[in-house]
Amino acid sequence: MLKQFEKDGRVPSLLLHSCCAPCSSYVLEYLSQYFHITVFYYNPNIYPDTEYDKRVQEQKELIEKLPAKYPISFLAGEYDKQLFYDAVKGMEREKEGGRRCFRCYELRLLEAAREAKKGNFDYFTTTLSISPMKNAAKLNEIGERIGEEIGVPYLLSDFKKKNGYRRSVELSGLYGLYRQDYCGCIFSKQEREAQKKEMLKSENR
Repeated sequence: MLKQFEKDGRVPSLLLHSCCAPCSSYVLEYLSQYFHITVFYYNPNIYPDTEYDKRVQEQKELIEKLPAKYPISFLAGEYDKQLFYDAVKGMEREKEGGRRCFRCYELRLLEAAREAKKGNFDYFTTTLSISPMKNAAKLNEIGERIGEEIGVPYLLSDFKKKNGYRRSVELSGLYGLYRQDYCGCIFSKQEREAQKKEMLKSENR
């Protein structure tokens, strides 16, 4: 598809939902060669508020620093945490990567699709598939379904391929990006803290 865009001399518009600056780094480096991109930062799952503010600032700074063939713009979504808690109610104790995460994907992709429709974007997609912890097949399934419902094509992707995740780590170092050690929500934070405690216990045995 990207090769066809180049062949046709076409530069489509893309609304790119971003979960954080580090994950977006490689995706922006790659896709900005082919699209006019607007980064849509919509993550009502992030906990606590200070973490949300920090991630927003990192995202803005990366966009300013990153060289791109076509200009990249930034759009912030509403930070309504209650929407996330309502969406995952009853799934609080599930492990990271399960149904709770799928519901969170859906919440964020639905809002991205609506924003893309409102802004007359040619496509929408998300940076989430770059993470080794995220299910790219499920993201594509949800994104494609929502895209059909809303009326904006979803750009199918698995950005961790072709060493995408490794490149995002390199770019994070190059630009001095803050890399968090948990996905974002309070439940992933609690799970990560429990893992660190267990690791510490094992080291002290």
